[in-house]
Amino acid sequence: MTRTADVLARMQALPFAGVDAIAPGTSLILAPHPDDESLGCGGLIAALCAAGRPPLVVAVTDGAGSHPHSVRYPPARLAALRAEELRAATAILGLHSERVTFLGLPDTSAPSEGPKFMRAVAAIEAMARAQAVTTIFTTWRHDPHGDHQAVAAIGAAAASGARLRLYPVWGWLLPAEQDLPVEAVAGRRLDITGLLPLKRRAIAAHASQYSNLIADDPKAFRLPTDLLAVVDRPFEVFLQP
Repeated sequence: MTRTADVLARMQALPFAGVDAIAPGTSLILAPHPDDESLGCGGLIAALCAAGRPPLVVAVTDGAGSHPHSVRYPPARLAALRAEELRAATAILGLHSERVTFLGLPDTSAPSEGPKFMRAVAAIEAMARAQAVTTIFTTWRHDPHGDHQAVAAIGAAAASGARLRLYPVWGWLLPAEQDLPVEAVAGRRLDITGLLPLKRRAIAAHASQYSNLIADDPKAFRLPTDLLAVVDRPFEVFLQP
């Protein structure tokens, strides 16, 4: 076991590498919800697009759980809005909409085992085969969110034959004194200094998650300012399992 503060410090001190080393070949990026792709991988997506190697981005859940009490945005309308926001965000990063896919699993209920889990794995494997994917990006298994942990498991199971890379999102906010079952930290950082303005615009495209766009659910989820601050850095971290 290792203190979270020490794990996060090691992650922030990983050596830098170029996009070709971090994401060789064709990449597939799994996002537990529409917005995770921009929060954790916005710079990477922009870099891959600029390099002429646009990735596949797959939203695993529909994101419809963020405003459960909204009358104006019931689940179907909210899911449609979040899909629209994802397309807008990835377009800002340079990604064509045909490279964006939605699995449509229920928000807060991404499976980590059982038949639904196996179907999700099979769907990702089929996409990876069809597009000759060589690198799969998924969330860090220590992110303190059930959907993120489930998608970490889905990505790991689907990555046979492909390289696996892990990106933290909510893990950056883990309590410093918490212990994690992590013995070593391996991976690379991607310098996104020149791409940070694009990443900021992509995150801003997910307006339903931080603004008053949906104003009739006062207890709804909002991206916290401390998370928005920690992802607004000139680098992104990609771990090797």
